[in-house]
Amino acid sequence: MNSPGASDTALWPLLVYTVAVFALILLMLVLSHLLGQRHRERATGEPYESGIVATGSARLRFDIKFYLVAMFFVIFDLEAVFIYAWAVSLRETGWAGYFEMLFFIGVLLAALVYLWRLGALEWGTARRRLRRGGYRAGQGPG
Repeated sequence: MNSPGASDTALWPLLVYTVAVFALILLMLVLSHLLGQRHRERATGEPYESGIVATGSARLRFDIKFYLVAMFFVIFDLEAVFIYAWAVSLRETGWAGYFEMLFFIGVLLAALVYLWRLGALEWGTARRRLRRGGYRAGQGPG
């Protein structure tokens, strides 16, 4: 049987571990401050981009396509995690889980086809969309 003090004794390893982690973090910060190099040269404060000297402002406007592709990647990558978890538990879910995953993949394919038809996956110019009967940038469909 569990005594009232049994739950208290089960938490002490977690407390010791937490204190040890914070002590290690503090030790690393103090040692890096004490042993680290200190130099203030002109080139130290300048941005370094793969050996290329920075020119112009760092505040550039990126095309929205970069953000769209990043969002599509995150969304579809997250769905891949769900499909992997389903594949691991396939025997437990049985046929019902199989049909649910078919529905899930169908919704994903429908979303991909929708994005494709909308032109969200195209990196070409607006002229290509106009030749195919699409819309001009900024006007919207219809």
